[in-house]
Amino acid sequence: MPKYILLRIARWIPGVILLLLFVYALMFYGAGDPVRLMFLKEPGDVAWDTERMNAIREELGLNRSFLVQFGEYIGKVFKGDLGNSLVQRRSVNDMIKSTFPVTLQIALAAAFLVGLFGIPLGIIAALNQNGFWDNLILGAALFVWSIPSFVTAPLLMVLLCLNFKILPVPYGWKGVFTVNAILPLFVASFRPMALVIRQTRTGVISVLSEDYIRTAKAKGLSGFTIVVKHALRPVLTPVVTQLGIVFSNLISGSLFIEIIFGIPGIGRLMKSSIVDSDYSALMGCVLVILAVITLINLIIDIIYPLLDPRLRAQQVREK
Repeated sequence: MPKYILLRIARWIPGVILLLLFVYALMFYGAGDPVRLMFLKEPGDVAWDTERMNAIREELGLNRSFLVQFGEYIGKVFKGDLGNSLVQRRSVNDMIKSTFPVTLQIALAAAFLVGLFGIPLGIIAALNQNGFWDNLILGAALFVWSIPSFVTAPLLMVLLCLNFKILPVPYGWKGVFTVNAILPLFVASFRPMALVIRQTRTGVISVLSEDYIRTAKAKGLSGFTIVVKHALRPVLTPVVTQLGIVFSNLISGSLFIEIIFGIPGIGRLMKSSIVDSDYSALMGCVLVILAVITLINLIIDIIYPLLDPRLRAQQVREK
């Protein structure tokens, strides 16, 4: 297993460098001059002092060629240094340490809710295939999937916060176990839950047609026992994959939710970095998100053999 993990990481590094090169090139050639943006944001009528601007570029190292700047950045990354923000003049490491835990809390809590409600609803739908509950759950899942989060969030705030006043207007972040977290977590888990419901339903229906399930039914076992002891374990393999994808999407797709609800997470940091042409901050955000997604894929690959004995036996044969 350690050899497998090291091999996966070694394969991951070239792809990450290429993606960072692509993002850095987009920022360098297309996002605008960060020094000019600094002058534009200064209050009042500030004269465009060319000498001052050139001095700032030289201080920040922005007067050098693209490849030189990118090479220096990659060298710092391998030392664990993500550089300094061009706009805030702070360490990017410190900025990510203060924002990423917030995004991680939201993603973990939303993924937990997706699994907690999505898997049982998928099982109920499968056990009532083509019945009332199946049509109701599947229809609701398809309806939910058709509404993007940037539409759901404002609608729910208008209904629940302004019209019915069930919840206070959520803005900012005070932790997962607070009233302010209810609406963001609901919006974050809304659409992914539809995917898990459909995946679980399809998996359970497929497994229930197997011969060993028919044998269990012939022995007089209850439907609950058959699902929990015999059908659920093989179903969990694709469902765990789906949950891994959901968690990755929650991390990488946190931008809209954090902007709408004013949450100081890494998605909001990425948005401000793009607007300000802050190369270092944006690259740090991209790198951290890539690292988390890769780690999630590794964890899924490790969990697979525990859920499916056939994969564990295959690994033993390969050794």
